[in-house]
Amino acid sequence: MLIAMVLALTLVVMRLVDLQAVGAAHYAALARKQLIHPVTLSASRGAIFDRNGADLALSVPRPTIYADPSLVRDHANAARALAPILGIPVAKLDAELAKKTDASHPDRRSRFAYLARRVTPAVARRVAALGIVGIGQLTEPKREYPSGVLAAPVIGFVGSDGLGLGGLEAKYTRFLTGTPGSLEAERDPSGREIPATARREVPARRGGDLVLTLDESLQYMAERELTSEVEATKAKGGMAVVVDVKTGEVLAMVNVDGATEATPTRAATPAHPSTAGERNRALTDLYEPGSTAKVMTAASALEAGVIDVNTRFSVPSSTTVGNQHFADDEPHGVADWTVREILSQSSNVGAIKIAALIGRQRLDRTMREFGFGARSAIDFPYEERGILQPPTSVDPSIMGSMPIGYGIAVTAMQTLDVFTTVANGGMSRPARLVAATIDANGVRHVNRAIPGRRVISAKTASVLNELLQGVVRDGTGVKAAIPGYPDAGKTGTARKVPYVPPYKYMASFAGFAPAESPRFAAVVVLDEPQGQIYGGAVAAPVFASIMEYALHLFHVAPTAPVGANAGTPSQVARTVNGKVSAPVP
Repeated sequence: MLIAMVLALTLVVMRLVDLQAVGAAHYAALARKQLIHPVTLSASRGAIFDRNGADLALSVPRPTIYADPSLVRDHANAARALAPILGIPVAKLDAELAKKTDASHPDRRSRFAYLARRVTPAVARRVAALGIVGIGQLTEPKREYPSGVLAAPVIGFVGSDGLGLGGLEAKYTRFLTGTPGSLEAERDPSGREIPATARREVPARRGGDLVLTLDESLQYMAERELTSEVEATKAKGGMAVVVDVKTGEVLAMVNVDGATEATPTRAATPAHPSTAGERNRALTDLYEPGSTAKVMTAASALEAGVIDVNTRFSVPSSTTVGNQHFADDEPHGVADWTVREILSQSSNVGAIKIAALIGRQRLDRTMREFGFGARSAIDFPYEERGILQPPTSVDPSIMGSMPIGYGIAVTAMQTLDVFTTVANGGMSRPARLVAATIDANGVRHVNRAIPGRRVISAKTASVLNELLQGVVRDGTGVKAAIPGYPDAGKTGTARKVPYVPPYKYMASFAGFAPAESPRFAAVVVLDEPQGQIYGGAVAAPVFASIMEYALHLFHVAPTAPVGANAGTPSQVARTVNGKVSAPVP
């Protein structure tokens, strides 16, 4: 008996030694695991501002409702109480509150489950008033866009996890996101923090901020004007971009969706600025530029020295290149036109004759030097390079289509880059959307402009400037005229593939102002306008409105008496009826 007692006492002592000495750390860790409830502290995502500091995107704290299912005694009743407040089906809440850690432990419930993220303070107060053990709250940042859908495809959007999923939110998501923190605190079985106990907090580090080149006021005005024109012409959509010629800063980048007809599941909607889920089509969608590309045809020939503004061509109403027939928009007899008149009247046949003097290789090289076939300096997510047929292509009709902007595909930004280069005296001016970044410490870092390069000579750029002024003064672009500001530009109207009736068109206008000392360049493109389909009729007026607003907004002084260079009723009437490109297939 004594021996048995001694053995039992020995075993007890050995177990105590094991618990208090050998295994102390292990059991202390188990106890700590039961008491300590770690919580991740979300980092506040950095803000996005316009060039003047206006909020375009910011994160605001919002309550998030979570549960420790292991502490919820009656998950069915809890689900029924929470459902009407959170607006979540009872069955879904019940499943979350009854969630198990794993299938091998059917009686062991999970310790954490999100119920509703980033709710309003009013909802959070109603949940707290229920007093359900195991239901808690933490604060998470919610992404807000104070200006609604303004520039939405450019800015982008974030997912429920706070990561960027589109636009600049995606491109700069690592910079904007910041670093999450953590909080460890001892809590009682009801989930309440135990006062005067160990508490370890690693603060979250806020993300950096972006300062864009966009001007909120100009962006809003451009969206309004383009939306109005898309609605008036019943177009499928539209794009517009405005840049500062001297800096390459994008001041406005607009995408508009046309009206949709009513369907059994959705009501009809009028034309409207594109939402965050839509593509930033000014950079991601391709189209055949049509007659705006004739600027490069003229530039290539001027650089080669084979023409000047007064070089004359015998221009018939139509011509055949390879097996393809090309015609001017309006039939006419054989005309004796100068280069100035060919560009002003947007003659397809005249541009083809000019291109014949320089050949395929040189024209292809000129287009590539202007930026066709390459992404812009913005390098936006999913931005397109464009399409140029390889110089080795054996297409016999290529020297009929390429000089007039067919057989190639570009983005609206690439088209605008051509006119920005001409306006900048022949030097490219790489575009940019981000003016500066602000790090987590509040230090601003200026985003330096990418140096431009010489594309065409200053002399050629000056001649093109003069020719493009003529397009607005007495050619197909008179509706682009701006009172007090002589401007320059080119119309474009291109049939969409397939080139069979009923035809669909892309109508555009690109140009710059003031012509004598260019400050801004812009492009406007309408996709499938109905009725009036010419760039000079539907895109040029929008260009004029947007450009005039930009000039006034940035206090650019008029360079001509108000009313000068504004066109005449007879010119406008003549232009509305045509003289813009549309080749006959």
